Amino acid sequence: MAAARVYVGNLPLDVRERELEDLFYKYGRIRNIDLKTPTRPPAFAFLEFDDPRDAADSVRGRDGYDFYGHRIRVELSHGGRAASTSDYPPPRGGSDRGGGDRSRDRDGGGRDRGGGGGGGG
Repeated sequence: MAAARVYVGNLPLDVRERELEDLFYKYGRIRNIDLKTPTRPPAFAFLEFDDPRDAADSVRGRDGYDFYGHRIRVELSHGGRAASTSDYPPPRGGSDRGGGDRSRDRDGGGRDRGGGGGGGG
């Protein structure tokens, strides 16, 4: 079975890998912990589980958990080394060419309602 990565955000800067391991070990075997401690808070990490079901369980069990006064954010990672594009459905919106925010352009955005604009005659 393919591994699955989980993003863990809003961590305190002084968090240690061991603390994350202790917090998540009950959900399944963790292959790797990639802890990121930037110069500015918050810290974050990517945990790689052996089984995608374990990763999903950890999201359900730990998202919003109070970790030393920090409400952590836990979600399935949608990119990076462990994830394959075939693991996720294709993006909505049809064609993958062009911007993607065309719906805003079509309705005019409400900026110029004063009539001008040519057309007609």
